[in-house]
Amino acid sequence: MRPSSCDTFVALPPSTEGQRIIFGKNSDRPCDEVQEVVYFPATDYAAGEKVECTYIEIEQVAHTYAVVLSRPAWLWGAEMGANEHQVCIGNEAVWGRQSADGEEALLGMDLVRLGLERADTAENAVTVITELLEKYGQGGSCMEDESSFTYHNSFLISDRKEAWLLETSGKYWAAERVEGHITAETMMDILRDKDSGINMEGMFMTTGSMVSVIPTDPDLPGVHYFTATPDPERSVFKPFIFVKNLHPLKETSSPSYGLDDPVKKKPRFQSKPDRKHELFVKHELVAAIIESHKVLQKITEGMRQLEKEMIKEMEEHLLHGVESPDFLVNLFSSSIQRELSVYSQK
Repeated sequence: MRPSSCDTFVALPPSTEGQRIIFGKNSDRPCDEVQEVVYFPATDYAAGEKVECTYIEIEQVAHTYAVVLSRPAWLWGAEMGANEHQVCIGNEAVWGRQSADGEEALLGMDLVRLGLERADTAENAVTVITELLEKYGQGGSCMEDESSFTYHNSFLISDRKEAWLLETSGKYWAAERVEGHITAETMMDILRDKDSGINMEGMFMTTGSMVSVIPTDPDLPGVHYFTATPDPERSVFKPFIFVKNLHPLKETSSPSYGLDDPVKKKPRFQSKPDRKHELFVKHELVAAIIESHKVLQKITEGMRQLEKEMIKEMEEHLLHGVESPDFLVNLFSSSIQRELSVYSQK
């Protein structure tokens, strides 16, 4: 049976290479939806401040952690992401006996972002999400469309030492700590598997993918790989590392429409603006002009070779730490430029 929601995985030592936790997710969303990869720095807030999520406003906390998110470009939350403490979260659509609520509340994707911004461990993220769930509930359309598509959520949450599975239905929830020779490349291969349905095609398809490699040693950095483009089989997993003075991820940030965004107006979703970011446009163009198998094979081989090179480069940081943080400030953006250079070889 083909999956009816996303696919999220976690592997723990001793099943992993080098005493690392490996987290991965394919985000399976409507095929015409753009997924962006964005970075938000750690921020301090004054008492009484509010934060506007996708549909509702809630109380802000005094401090939020730096996060990198892969998210549908129309909403506030995220399908998956990580924070500066190497907490990783991905959500899954689930259905149960209780119907999902169409009334606007927090989306499961909002809870992913809130958990990452407010928790420094996986267990604390479970607490953050469940407390918000009990207070505000979950609900509202999960698609940029007038037809209300709603679901409950489950969450896979990991950090440097453990992973948690959190299942929810409405305001009800249950959490369990995950007990348990895989590498980042193995996880990427799993996420590319179309025969199993893990890499989805059709009206719902894999629109973005993520793989994180988190050493258990707190002195070593976590490396987070994102595609920011549809279909991981035809995409490159590009590395991101949390360091100081990170620059915005402009090439994978979608246009912002502010208060004019149809998501912010009621009735909602009366129009659908262009949300394609720079990398999405160039990736889409290359996919459209590839006509012969020979050209496709050449580009695909170039993409895999580039990916192997970047994984090898990141291995040095995973083994020995980051000696020159300034070099990594533009790591993700420079990796995108390397990806684009492969496209130009067609």
